[in-house]
Amino acid sequence: MAKLQTISEAEIQEISSTVKSRVVTEVVTQIQDMLGQLKSATLEIAVTGESGSGKSSFINAFRGMGDEDPEAARTGVTETTGEIMAYAHPTVPTVRLWDLPGIGTPSFQPQHYLEAVRLYQYDFFIIVTSERFRECHVILAKYVAQAGKRFYFVRNKVDNDVAATARRRGGDSSTVLNQIRTNCEAGLRQCGVDHPRVFLISSFEPQCFDFPQLQKTLVSELEGHKRHIFLLALPNLTSAVLKNKRQALSGSLWRTAMAACLGAMTPGGAMCSSVPLLMDTLRSYQQNFGLDTNSLHRLAGLTGKSYEELRREVRSTSGQELSMDGVERMLSQAAMGQQVLAGMLENRIPVLGTVASGGVSFIASYCLLRSAINDLSEDAERVMRKALNGSDLEYPEYQEDVPDPGEFY
Repeated sequence: MAKLQTISEAEIQEISSTVKSRVVTEVVTQIQDMLGQLKSATLEIAVTGESGSGKSSFINAFRGMGDEDPEAARTGVTETTGEIMAYAHPTVPTVRLWDLPGIGTPSFQPQHYLEAVRLYQYDFFIIVTSERFRECHVILAKYVAQAGKRFYFVRNKVDNDVAATARRRGGDSSTVLNQIRTNCEAGLRQCGVDHPRVFLISSFEPQCFDFPQLQKTLVSELEGHKRHIFLLALPNLTSAVLKNKRQALSGSLWRTAMAACLGAMTPGGAMCSSVPLLMDTLRSYQQNFGLDTNSLHRLAGLTGKSYEELRREVRSTSGQELSMDGVERMLSQAAMGQQVLAGMLENRIPVLGTVASGGVSFIASYCLLRSAINDLSEDAERVMRKALNGSDLEYPEYQEDVPDPGEFY
């Protein structure tokens, strides 16, 4: 019989190191794939309607900017959309709203129209009017439904109707809105829509009327990554929206923190090697909560507040201008006093022991990002209340499952 050779301690350590290296490589690949799918997810929203219905103003309100913003969709009292125009969301550029040519002209033929505007590239359609819905709107909606796409009826400019009624004879605004809704739904039923849903909005007062309800409906009817990026693109009009954003960002927190610490596991890796990724993540959080410089300027222009008074409401360290040194200090502080939690996680996920030796621990990255999400959401709450003069609206919370890292491994 062949004599069995003994394995030295050095060889055992080498085998162990090789196995751990392969495990880490596989984990890195999986996490990068997950984060890549989230970042590359797209949402294409088609907005159409008659000339003068306020499509462009609706698109601007949806993107959280005023009509005078340099990046706003062009608006006017006549038809300004002669061709298809795409407008990316300012902080979530993979969310795009498409301003489509107007409908309702004598030459309008829905089947040719939908072919011309490339029907199948959009996730859903929003059909806008500033008066009553007509047969052309319903015909278009039916063709959209036949293609397996969702559509939503939006009655714009209801603020003008409420103000005009108040000037003529006074009266309660809710009565006016109920009349408008009843007339719109009745008109749609006459044209063949069995269960019409109409959202009454004002593009110039998006925090009022049915604008939040429209957003809530879209969130509930989207799925997966599309729902996630749509939620992050919502303007901060209510406390519940901010809570929902915090929940959505927490859903990818494990993966982001793991990617940061695994990124340090390169030859010569050190704490500083994870800082660029953490900086990028913190900056994206600032944008998601509308606290970066550009977002605050847009909000100031939209609400009439000054940029300076909105900026003063951003009080957390995470909400300030970020630097490499500053993020390193935040990372070091996050790592202090976390030994118990780190030990618990390491017992559940053995690879964390290897990760910690690579330069920066998972728990430090995780605690830093978790604290940042909480702090930034509180900053955004103060900014929202300052911008809206302390008002807030009811908006049911959306819940996204936050994965347990142990389940992933």
